[in-house]
Amino acid sequence: MSKDALSPEYREDALAALRSTAEPGRQLDILIVGGGVVGAGAALDAVTRGLKVGMVEARDWASGTSSRSSKLIHGGLRYLEMLDFALVAEALKERGLLIQRIAPHLVKPVPFLYPLTHRFYERPYVGAGIMLYDTMGLTSGNSRGVPVHKHLSKKATLRAAPSLKDDAMIGSIRYYDAQVDDARYVANMVRTAAHYGATVANRVSVVDFLREGERVVGARVKDSETGREFDVFARQVVNATGVWTDETQAMVTDRGQLKVRASKGVHLVVPRDRIQSTVGMILRTEKSVLFVIPWGRHWIVGTTDTDWNLDKAHPAATSADIDYLLEHVNRVLKTPLTREDVEGVYAGLRPLLAGENDSTAKLSREHVVAHPVPGLVVVAGGKWTTYRVMAKDAVDEAARALDDKVPESCTSTIPLLGAVGYKAAWNLRHRTAEHYGVHVVRVEHLLNRYGSLATEVLELIRANPDLGEPLPGADDYLRAEVVYATTSEGARHVEDVLARRTRISIESWDRGVSAAPVVAELMAPILNWSPERVEQEVAHYEARVEAERLSQEQPDDVSADAARLKAHDIAPLA
Repeated sequence: MSKDALSPEYREDALAALRSTAEPGRQLDILIVGGGVVGAGAALDAVTRGLKVGMVEARDWASGTSSRSSKLIHGGLRYLEMLDFALVAEALKERGLLIQRIAPHLVKPVPFLYPLTHRFYERPYVGAGIMLYDTMGLTSGNSRGVPVHKHLSKKATLRAAPSLKDDAMIGSIRYYDAQVDDARYVANMVRTAAHYGATVANRVSVVDFLREGERVVGARVKDSETGREFDVFARQVVNATGVWTDETQAMVTDRGQLKVRASKGVHLVVPRDRIQSTVGMILRTEKSVLFVIPWGRHWIVGTTDTDWNLDKAHPAATSADIDYLLEHVNRVLKTPLTREDVEGVYAGLRPLLAGENDSTAKLSREHVVAHPVPGLVVVAGGKWTTYRVMAKDAVDEAARALDDKVPESCTSTIPLLGAVGYKAAWNLRHRTAEHYGVHVVRVEHLLNRYGSLATEVLELIRANPDLGEPLPGADDYLRAEVVYATTSEGARHVEDVLARRTRISIESWDRGVSAAPVVAELMAPILNWSPERVEQEVAHYEARVEAERLSQEQPDDVSADAARLKAHDIAPLA
């Protein structure tokens, strides 16, 4: 097991280290609340500046918005039309960094078609926009990391995407963006922050903030696994809780509040063979845009954009949401998709900065950093692609209040674990497959998930060949990956493995139900689970799937939310 593994033993040591901050002279420089992409980014940013950093997450790493995105790393073509050039330029700069330096094993270029439907004016108009998009990607100071766009005739478009209706377009423009397994990326970044010395613990929630007069000096936290509470002291606290920003801020002050509004985005996952195409697609709708995104042996179709003011931990997709997406994608497909084609459904909440606008589709994707009271920094808004800039700005603000001279952010130069040596490991994949006695396709799958750390998973298989077997109902994933998730990536529950360390919960027809008992049995010896606990974990996961399925049959948000909440969160271990 690697020394920077997020093992059960690491978590115990991390909790002890966080408790020890109550002793004189042991306080943290920065405590980060929230383990999504921005919180994890802030932890990595702060610790690589030489600060003493702690981070707590109430549930699992990336369990909220950060694991339920469109899985795209993109500049946001539609923001060009809104003339938001600064946001697009910033995002394209980040895209280049992620593809080429920070996480080449996790962020990959992906081609998209932009179908054209109007003769004469549309091709020059859209073409100019996409040319600007490509050019801005170049002027970011990095190479774009993706190929340049290309104009396609109607015939060439249908060759690239035979599933498109003949009358769905008069031609198209092919351009490139990038995609990411969002939950894997965050777990990897948390582990990278721990590697540099951050103290991180998931399943630890903030129940209150500690005050000395007006000043915030830390947080009272609760370990959800045991129910125990303790105090963590820090010179600055960074609140990076996304859609929960209003609630966490309200524990401290109602002054100078950032207001965050949740917008629900629903995505469908369908098998790759249901749409014949070598490229993804971006389609205009009356409200926003619809993406059809290649995703391994699947397509992701999304997204919706509607106000959500119900349960934030478990946003529910309704029957109407699913119908909306099917209706819009079927407008361009020769063979329409039906409900029976849908393997998986997931819903996430975008944390939008609330403005005067009634429509969430029009609210800003800009981010804001505030310092509402001494000792507390709040970061909110933004988009997944620009997480590193948000994290940097939040740590800059916290650093201003620290007495010491804090170095500048250096995360633009820091690869995540698994990135260094990834390209060489990819070139050596046939030799690696031979060495470990596994099929080269398995090695490629592991390299695209773990980068150069893939050999750590392969070593588990060498030690126990049974771990080279795939999981039931999820042939893409090996049993060794469950063991690795639990010993090295901080997974504490069956749901953590099936929903986030792997994507079985959205990629398999049974949503991971047949894999759950095997996953629980593999996790049990590592986490010291009793047979009763194993049963409880499996039953909890089955109840979650059942509640999600039920919610997706409901006509509206209120009834879907009520159905989803029938499955309770996993009970404490003790």
